[in-house]
Amino acid sequence: MNNKKYIIPFVALLTLGATDAAKASVVNQTKGSFEDKFRQLDEVLPTPNGYRNAAGEPGERYWQQQVDYKINVTLDEANRRLSGKEEITYHNNSPYTLKYLWVQLDQNIFKPDSMANQSNNFGGIGRRGPKTKISNGKEPAKLSLGELRRQQFMADNELGYEIHSVTDAVGKALSFTTVGTQMRIDLPQPLKPNSQLTFNIDFAFNIVEEDAVSARSGYEHFADDARPGGNDIFLLAQWFPRLHAYTDYEAWTNKEFLGRGEFTLEFGNYEVNITVPADHIVSATGELVNAQEVLTATQLERLEQAKHAKRPVFIVTEDEALENEKAGTSKQKTWQFRADNVRDFAWGTSRKFMWDAKAYHQDSEETPMVMAMSFYPKEGGNLWKKYSTESVIHTMEVYSRFSFDYPYPTAQSVNGPVGGMEYPMITFNGPRTELQEDGSRTYSQAEKRFLIGVVIHEIGHIYFPMIVNSDERQWTWMDEGLNSFLDGVAGREWDPNIPWGVEPRDIVDYMKSEIQVPVMTQSDSVLRLGPNAYTKPAVALNILREVILGRELFDFAFQEYAQRWKFKRPTPSDFFRTMEEASGVDLDWFWRGWFYTTDHVDIAIDKVYKLRLDTHNPDIDFARLRTIEQNKPSSLFVERNKAEGRELWIDSNPDVRDFYDEHDRFTVTNKERNKYQEFLKSLKPWERRTLERAVQEDKNYYVLEFSNLGGLVMPILLELTYMDGTKEQQYIPAEIWRRTPKKVRKLIVTDKEKEIQSVVVDPGWETADVDVENNHYPRQIIPSRLEAFKAKKRTQKVHRDIMQDIKTELAPENEKNEAQERHD
Repeated sequence: MNNKKYIIPFVALLTLGATDAAKASVVNQTKGSFEDKFRQLDEVLPTPNGYRNAAGEPGERYWQQQVDYKINVTLDEANRRLSGKEEITYHNNSPYTLKYLWVQLDQNIFKPDSMANQSNNFGGIGRRGPKTKISNGKEPAKLSLGELRRQQFMADNELGYEIHSVTDAVGKALSFTTVGTQMRIDLPQPLKPNSQLTFNIDFAFNIVEEDAVSARSGYEHFADDARPGGNDIFLLAQWFPRLHAYTDYEAWTNKEFLGRGEFTLEFGNYEVNITVPADHIVSATGELVNAQEVLTATQLERLEQAKHAKRPVFIVTEDEALENEKAGTSKQKTWQFRADNVRDFAWGTSRKFMWDAKAYHQDSEETPMVMAMSFYPKEGGNLWKKYSTESVIHTMEVYSRFSFDYPYPTAQSVNGPVGGMEYPMITFNGPRTELQEDGSRTYSQAEKRFLIGVVIHEIGHIYFPMIVNSDERQWTWMDEGLNSFLDGVAGREWDPNIPWGVEPRDIVDYMKSEIQVPVMTQSDSVLRLGPNAYTKPAVALNILREVILGRELFDFAFQEYAQRWKFKRPTPSDFFRTMEEASGVDLDWFWRGWFYTTDHVDIAIDKVYKLRLDTHNPDIDFARLRTIEQNKPSSLFVERNKAEGRELWIDSNPDVRDFYDEHDRFTVTNKERNKYQEFLKSLKPWERRTLERAVQEDKNYYVLEFSNLGGLVMPILLELTYMDGTKEQQYIPAEIWRRTPKKVRKLIVTDKEKEIQSVVVDPGWETADVDVENNHYPRQIIPSRLEAFKAKKRTQKVHRDIMQDIKTELAPENEKNEAQERHD
């Protein structure tokens, strides 16, 4: 999900915290200071058990709860208010007896006394983060108009749930206690294993204006529409009281909702009746079961056409939507939806919606056809007409290849005030066209990329975590990181020229920054959620696929993970163990470095030595040594004497010259040859054969010295350039660092005619190495940018400005904006 402007370039399980896990690789010793980067991760991960085994699979005793909902909800459009009654059936599939149930009341986050509001560090409580500039201690903090708007909206409206009643199946009141965004329902009789309980909740709440409070859902008002009073688009999520998850690894996952940490929920079956104004069009999780009652004959016929159309078919055309905008009605319709085996339910409604649809056909016995659909107002224009539904289908095509066939009957993209959010079978996506002076609408390249990217990302979330049901409140990266990796695959298969933000170079600035926390940090505590939960794990998986495992091993293991945990609840250990078990590669060093530490990649090539074999044969070795001596620079003293014409004493007195004046110290005599013969006699037969072969082959021997400056061990990718202009790529596994994690040496042997001219580490920027300058041997001049300025501005401040511009220019797109904000 991404509830802010989507920019594309874009624990209870743990026995140790992320920081402690990072320290665990350093062994405190009385002698030496050995740091084991390859220490096994099993001491950090939970012990395998009957629920989750050592291979990362659901164990033979794996269980999960089921919660079924029957809901009747009514929208009061004029007052922007929802009221509903829900019948909840809770299935206790666990081996434990439950004395109470915990329910999520997410709308309570908007109450003035909510924990999120009271603990807010001078900023918004929504997913967009602080809307104010925090004081740096040198100047007062600045209060933004957006923050003022939020405060005013919350003061002017009664927000949060009104719980009118909680009753059992026969209408008897149940005792309940509200705790912030949670409610505990005390059971009159404990709920035993393999039994179920039905109860009812009668509730209502006032819908928030999404943009005012930066929420995940709400309404958006269009005051300029022709209809008196304007129109609204309503996107409804986290709208009904719903059960917390009860798990084998944490029991009740009842952690307060603070706005950033998302949700962990139980699968169940839903029957939802939605009553709205009769001129509204409704999009919702699941299948519409009373289409004959709420749609016209023409609309039903168009839906049939969409099943075999090459391009999306309009169920509600733009002209029809514009007509709806102008009118209003006091009549109501009830839309009935059914959704089986889903973990949540969301919906959108408006009279402004046009609606298009196109079927996606797949080779699946369960769901051979999926209806891809988009709902959007005139403000979506041609941008949505061209790309929304097609992006939905493209996403399913790619994701299914990496995981499993799409198992639901619909996949929907709905335009509204939310920048990007995901729910089973339905997503909310924000980009729009721009109104021109002549009344027409157009879109920029940025908005086009925004739409395609956000639809791919949010539809991808239907796979992760709406089906592979990870705990988003605890481990954001398990859905955002995995999904960002896959949306990068799907995006680059759409158009690789769009910057998708999953290349190793996209995380470099964050990796070397001082504001990192480990990826395994709980989401509400992460300093910068975007690079931490989205980009860094996505880049890590990209490197794992393209550099370390290779596509065949990675794709097999990743698909195994997805299929093992389809409609189940995986934890990080399940992912780590599955990827190792299915690929056959020990990856503990990789998970530890990338997910449990804030180390970065910075591998420097320090020196390159060229060695020649010491054969002990003076006729070979002395000639080589003479060449080396002759290639040394002459003495400056001697050269200047020659220039002055000074005659040497040995030249002016030739009568006293002897053997040593005629021959240098590399002249071979019988003494050296006899010594060589004695050496040969001392060798064993295999030693002599080895030496003779080496002399005959006369290869080049190079020793390359590397330093690990960033702490994160990685394979060493080399590009060798030879004197003849040819190049060769070499791969040195990360295991070279296993005994000496800070410095290593590597011997490289080349044929005689293949003399090395230069060496580059990670020439394709494939490992997120933060410093490319020390990747070259010999060192290279690094291209940068120099800005001309007037002489009178030659000050230190101007120099700082230029350097900031250079850093911003070199930064990835998502870092540029932040760098510019700091600069401003």
